[in-house]
Amino acid sequence: MQNPRETEFTAESPPILRVWPEPTIVHGFLGRRGGHSVGVYESMNLSQFVGDNPADVDANWTRLRAMQPAGIIFARLNQVHGNAVRVVTRANAAERPPADGMATREAGVGLGIFTADCVPILMTSPQSKVVCALHAGWRGVIAGIAGEGVRAMERLGAPVRDIRAALGPSIGPCCFEVDAPLADRFLAEIPAAVNHARDGRPGKAYLDLRGIVRAQLVESGLPADAIESAGPCTRCASDRYFSRRAAGGSTTGLQMSFAGFVGA
Repeated sequence: MQNPRETEFTAESPPILRVWPEPTIVHGFLGRRGGHSVGVYESMNLSQFVGDNPADVDANWTRLRAMQPAGIIFARLNQVHGNAVRVVTRANAAERPPADGMATREAGVGLGIFTADCVPILMTSPQSKVVCALHAGWRGVIAGIAGEGVRAMERLGAPVRDIRAALGPSIGPCCFEVDAPLADRFLAEIPAAVNHARDGRPGKAYLDLRGIVRAQLVESGLPADAIESAGPCTRCASDRYFSRRAAGGSTTGLQMSFAGFVGA
């Protein structure tokens, strides 16, 4: 397991949190710093569908692309808080169907998913040259999107024993307080959630989404030491990451996490 490391921040480039050292794995967890957007979108918002100035979003994309290997095509989704995982190729990368996960075995395709408290999951199988990116909000976690991502990678030829996963910056167990009925639903539908829940205020409970996702990935066959958690709680670190909870549920920007392979 590698220690996550963040690229040095300069005025010309946003910081990117990376986990895997192989130069052929193009990946990272972006935060909110290092871009052009202003106001509630300050400053590295890459989503074109949250009300940000399109020119600022385009400038942010130009800045990101300048940091990546030439020829990378970024695929994105219409995220709907479900568990559908689509296979992406260079031919269909420009499409944006409703789904919350992508997997590919084609070099030069970057899989990008957006979050602002939900868990971004990146997975890679370096031996098989297969990558996967998942958006895991609480609905997606209950729907088992982590396991669906593993199965999608297996169908593309990645043995589960070779898959590595990184869970990026997301709301932590310190801040993800939910109503008791929702916590009860987690406990009823995901047995391992009992180890990642604690009492909150009256009628409330705290959940550890990353802990629950990790348990789901282990249940899907990943070795426990192949799963890395990278970055802080987004609400606690809302100066570095977009957080809907920190914004009180109001509109905010979204940070992108991405994964892909370069080379033949």
